[in-house]
Amino acid sequence: MEAARAFERERYADARRMVRPLAEQAPESPSVRELHGLALYRLGKWREAAKELEAFHTLSGGSVEQHPVLADSYRALRRWDDVDRLWDELRAASPSAELVAEGRIVTAGALADRGDLRGAIALLERGPVDIRRPKWHHLRVWYALADLYERAGDIAHARELFGRIQARERGFADVAERLAGLA
Repeated sequence: MEAARAFERERYADARRMVRPLAEQAPESPSVRELHGLALYRLGKWREAAKELEAFHTLSGGSVEQHPVLADSYRALRRWDDVDRLWDELRAASPSAELVAEGRIVTAGALADRGDLRGAIALLERGPVDIRRPKWHHLRVWYALADLYERAGDIAHARELFGRIQARERGFADVAERLAGLA
């Protein structure tokens, strides 16, 4: 519990220090392996995080709850086939909209990393873009899509999406600066 509280307080090194011995003592505990993996991920220890989150997936009976984080770890390791496989598994499981949105963002980022901006944009455009009452995860998809539009040179679409985000959530990430830079 103390490790979980440290993680919630964004004290990831402390959380890792506290949970690592537990992961060694109770390697069959999905919740311990999950927390250890998340702490490692937040510390940028992609390979170790992937190992722990893979164990969580197996021990939890196939939970896809941490697939976006695991996929992002694979993305950092340039394990593209694994990113694609996790995206397929996540879609097939049909979890919450928030979880699918996170998986979509990570997978689009991996496509962009491979130089496929068009594919990345198409993937995010298939997500919920035209929403009247957007939730936080919609704004995250919009932000990622606006970023990709800007990178692809489609400034008009980038400006429009950044503007929609700013109209709904003024303090969202660096939207104000990004929008000002596109003026």
